Amino acid sequence: MAWFDEAVFYHIYPLGLAGAPKQNPYGTPEHRLNSLLPWIAHIREIGCNALYIGPLFESVGHGYETTDYRRLDGRLGTNEDLKRFVDACHAQGVRVIFDGVFNHVGRDFFAFQDLRDNRGNSRYRDWFCNVNFGGNNEYNDGFSYDNWGGYNLLVKLNQRNPEVIAYICDVVRFWVSEFDADGIRLDAADVLDMDFMRTLRRLAEEVKPEFWLMGEVIHGEYSRWVNEGTLHSVTNYHLHKALYSGHNDHNYFEIAHTVKRLCDMGSGRPGGLKLYNFCDNHDVERIYTKLNNKAHYAPVHILLYTLPGVPSVYYGSEFGIEGKKERFSDASLRPALRLDDFLDAVTDNPCTRLIAALGKVRRKEQALSYGDYKELVLTNRQYAFTRSFEGRTVLVTVNNDDQDAQLSLPAGDAAMFIGALTGARAAVSGGRIQVRVGANSGEIWLPATEDAIPESDEAASKSGERKPKMTVSVEKKSKMTATVTKAEERKPQMTVSVEKKPQMTVSKPGEETSVSKSYEEMTVEELQLAVLEEMAKNGPVTDEMRRTVEENIWHDSLVNWVKSFR
Repeated sequence: MAWFDEAVFYHIYPLGLAGAPKQNPYGTPEHRLNSLLPWIAHIREIGCNALYIGPLFESVGHGYETTDYRRLDGRLGTNEDLKRFVDACHAQGVRVIFDGVFNHVGRDFFAFQDLRDNRGNSRYRDWFCNVNFGGNNEYNDGFSYDNWGGYNLLVKLNQRNPEVIAYICDVVRFWVSEFDADGIRLDAADVLDMDFMRTLRRLAEEVKPEFWLMGEVIHGEYSRWVNEGTLHSVTNYHLHKALYSGHNDHNYFEIAHTVKRLCDMGSGRPGGLKLYNFCDNHDVERIYTKLNNKAHYAPVHILLYTLPGVPSVYYGSEFGIEGKKERFSDASLRPALRLDDFLDAVTDNPCTRLIAALGKVRRKEQALSYGDYKELVLTNRQYAFTRSFEGRTVLVTVNNDDQDAQLSLPAGDAAMFIGALTGARAAVSGGRIQVRVGANSGEIWLPATEDAIPESDEAASKSGERKPKMTVSVEKKSKMTATVTKAEERKPQMTVSVEKKPQMTVSKPGEETSVSKSYEEMTVEELQLAVLEEMAKNGPVTDEMRRTVEENIWHDSLVNWVKSFR
């Protein structure tokens, strides 16, 4: 078992979320990454414990035409900003995965600049694929070369060149030593050289325990990339497509067939394929936009969190925002957002409330991370299955119909099941339970144990009363469309404040006196106490949490940490 086996990911496209300009002016760094610090507490609040963030490093425009792999994009800030950001994530129990764009570079990359200047005499000629001085391109370089996707803006690296391999390996080592990265998502992994990926897997085992490699793969037999020699995981585009179209077409057969196919792909691997599951990301339309019936947001996400694989939420989709892919721009998929606009979302926004509840269940139930999958009921509009691990079985039911549905399910040895999302109860009779699944909704049924009873249900449990059955649903709400205006119409880019109240009182246990000063004026010891005070407001402070705080002796990091609490 590794940390990524139990991960719930949050995905941020930082240039978009931070409101960076579309083109890099290569000027004085702007510290926009600091505006994302408050999002770390939000990530934890909705039950995520891992962050995939990228692209991060110096580039020309959208981030995937890298100029410098060792420097944070100046539109986001400096390397010191990135160090502090990763430290703040780790301090709050969030692992951090960087985007590794190693298939291609931008035209401003130093080796390509040397090739343009020195042509056939360039020592970097063989760093790139199929350089042909008898050809030309739209930039009038006087030579041609292989690219990615037909875009000469993206110059393909020669991943069989030992110098290129050594260079990229040194970059990865730098990311770990300098920023303490926990893994890499490999961009365009489906076109990376397989031997190159094997080298990266060996490197992953060298640089850090449980360093995770996940690749962007669209189609194909995923086991080709996910195995002991190459990657730990890949993007699960098969399930992504099935989740929205299976609901739009009222066709749970498509989803179940996809799950079976994926299970068959991983049948020769212990635990199967731990694929990176998602409903949307920075390259595809928002799930709330793709669904014909917005109420299907609930069953879609229940499946995302309960089917085999590692779930991920793309920033903003937990609020139910929309974003439509445009012909020549992905800008509407990558908007700047103000966290202040969503402060009460966990209680007031049905989408966010559902995601937070699912995150809590996913983190608590190991069967959802490690359990075997077994299909129980399958029709066009209803679907039920189990996830079983170490003798514990969790039942999952979803319904894409506009009417409630009644299902009869085998219950094993349990005496009762409790709905993790609604608190509904289902007693076992004759080895089966009869459950009602709400219209366009679903439920995760847990075997009844003392710790499985939701807090809101404890009083009724002790008094012998039964709460009325409820459903979990996402009401139709007013459209919240993420739009990007023309540059001259946009508001200033620093959209999320990292400031809190400037004053706070810190008292050591048993002391009558207190210290009242701004965070910046506090000593390291006072800041550590302040962080512990904030932690205590969210629940018991464990010994491990206390040790994490005590081991952080960096003043600026502690200032950012205490300010990140809401």
